[in-house]
Amino acid sequence: MAGSYDDRDGKIWLDGQLVEWRDANVHILSHALHYASSVFEGERAYNGKIFKSVAHSERLLKSGELLDMPIPYTVDELEKAKYDALAANGFKDAYVRVVAWRGAGEDMGVASAKNPVRVAVACWEWGAYYGDAKMKGAKLDIAKWKRPSPETIPTAAKAAGLYMICTMSKHAAEAKGCSDALFYDYRGYVAEATGANVFFVKDGEVHTPIPDAILNGITRQTIIEMLKDKGITVHERHIMPEELASFEQCWLTGTAAEVTPVGQIGEHTFEVGALTRDIAESYEALVRA
Repeated sequence: MAGSYDDRDGKIWLDGQLVEWRDANVHILSHALHYASSVFEGERAYNGKIFKSVAHSERLLKSGELLDMPIPYTVDELEKAKYDALAANGFKDAYVRVVAWRGAGEDMGVASAKNPVRVAVACWEWGAYYGDAKMKGAKLDIAKWKRPSPETIPTAAKAAGLYMICTMSKHAAEAKGCSDALFYDYRGYVAEATGANVFFVKDGEVHTPIPDAILNGITRQTIIEMLKDKGITVHERHIMPEELASFEQCWLTGTAAEVTPVGQIGEHTFEVGALTRDIAESYEALVRA
């Protein structure tokens, strides 16, 4: 299945029922389109099983709560919706996008308490997020924007509005021949890529930014557990930009990115080393177990 995302065969789960893909539409005066009142999850199904599915459903409800947008479904109802959407499209290996947003209603200003919260689940077949970077390492630009302070926005929510600077930064990176961009946070610490958390290796130990101003990714948490199970020391801490030159290896983690080696960030280069390859292979095995 390919082509434009609004013109495909298949089904999308929308507000409690499966509808034809091309009919899964919203009104132009949906609040989310104007004021970013939207939260979402990206998930992957492997061999018919959605990896960490319940954790994603729980986080969606938490994100809705953080945006004062109570989502009208339980975790169990969301789980059924996801698997119904997968089955309706005949997919075993797929990307699963769950999105909740304030729809059209009586309010069309900043406030939207009178507008319904709507939910949809779409799934599609999607290969490696960074193409051939899996083998040779992705090339990252350094974004000119910074991840915002938790005092300015609910950074623990997977909210659509938090991705505005990600889109801008990724466009700028791609224009330079890079596949993504690395953000610093509002304090100047190394933060994350536009849709993935970042890990570094030095002297056999792993360093990763503490998620005090960024999303604590579900894949990130999985990788930290895996590293600890392998007996590898993991330092969750603030990382300064000037430390980038001292790290030997680097990789990104995320549902879409999975584990993607990084070969370059700005002027700094990294080897796609044994630990990076091992953790990528171990993750591949885990999600398909």
